[in-house]
Amino acid sequence: MPLPHTHVTLANGLDVLVHEDHDCPIVAVNIWYHVGSKNEKPGRTGFAHLFEHLMFEGSEHHDKGYFEPLQEAGGTLNGSTNADRTNYWEVVPTNALELALWMESDRMGYLLPALTEKKFQNQRDVVLNERRQNYENRPYGFAAMAMMAALYPPDHPYHWLTIGEAADLRAAELADVRAFFQSYYRPRNASLSLAGDVHTDDALQLVERYFGSIDPGEAPAPVDATRPEPPAREVRLLLEDRVELPRLYLAWHSEGLFAAGDAEMDLVAELLAGSKTSRLYRTLVYDQRIATEIAASQNSREIGGFFQVVATAAPGRTLQDLQAAITNEIDAFVASGPTPAEMERGLAQAESHFIYRLQTVGGFGGKSDQLNAYNVFLGDPDYFDKDLDRYRRMSAQAIQAEAGRLLHPSRRIALSVVPKGRTELALDGSVQASVS
Repeated sequence: MPLPHTHVTLANGLDVLVHEDHDCPIVAVNIWYHVGSKNEKPGRTGFAHLFEHLMFEGSEHHDKGYFEPLQEAGGTLNGSTNADRTNYWEVVPTNALELALWMESDRMGYLLPALTEKKFQNQRDVVLNERRQNYENRPYGFAAMAMMAALYPPDHPYHWLTIGEAADLRAAELADVRAFFQSYYRPRNASLSLAGDVHTDDALQLVERYFGSIDPGEAPAPVDATRPEPPAREVRLLLEDRVELPRLYLAWHSEGLFAAGDAEMDLVAELLAGSKTSRLYRTLVYDQRIATEIAASQNSREIGGFFQVVATAAPGRTLQDLQAAITNEIDAFVASGPTPAEMERGLAQAESHFIYRLQTVGGFGGKSDQLNAYNVFLGDPDYFDKDLDRYRRMSAQAIQAEAGRLLHPSRRIALSVVPKGRTELALDGSVQASVS
């Protein structure tokens, strides 16, 4: 299932990918900047996510809201930031492609002349409010902060969340964020993907017209960091929160995005907790009824990943109950490996995820987004089939070996989130977690 496309690099370093799909009269415009929260420094966090907001506030030749013209033309648009990249996308009728390219190029090349102190302070307040809503005032909202702080040392670029530290955002000045933009939001650090009802030659001419004259900028310095060594023994932490039911988080360091072992742990997560027939769900939620919900995930990132299991205790049950049951199920999985039925189900689920990405040309996870992901992270936009082959060629023995190599109880972080004033509900030996 290849994604046929044309790949051109402009003189200023901008990578351009064009995929023709004439089934519907729409075009996806998708741009990735290879910058995320891992490109920030301690004391200067939250800038990448802040720019996700500022990029919608107008540029030199369109100094007003970004949404209205494209929505009036019948388009949809959005953006997102994570630890490793920032992306923006529009899906527009074919006749609005030029409008979308002009607006994207204007904020790439000419955002700073329109970036005022008023806009900066306004969007900083918006981000601080988002932080309060999504983390500070949300049940279990501090858990992710505590877990990242425990997995990574303070000077590691994955130590903080993409939303940034509140104190850093309040201390930031306009000059700081201007400098951040000049370093990372340039053609040489970007990949533009067009997918849909376009003709390649016409599309490339439009891209050259609107993006070709933008200053390339200097190539950003690579992030100097490696995956930390796992702890020598289990680390137990506790966090008090305004919650009714205790929740247990277990996390281990794992391999990074597209590295050997990454796909194996992705399937481990699926087989342990990806469905109601999975091992952890069946045992903890259905059979023993000691948990109300459970999830597992392989969180893949460029520098290194982490594998996490999250379970919420049922009323009257303890986190010790959850910890013992999860450990037993993982130990059993490591001892015997996945069954043939589990392998068949896991592969079918993985293939369905790949096929789903091919159903749309744009948006989060569509064909344009997938081309950019492979190009930015691997330098190989043709990686779709190779990516799928990582799963198709996987053996039960490889999954068993990778799970056994990583999922030792002695190498995990165990975080207990308990109701305020009920620290006795945490796992024995837990110490207060660090959050800010």
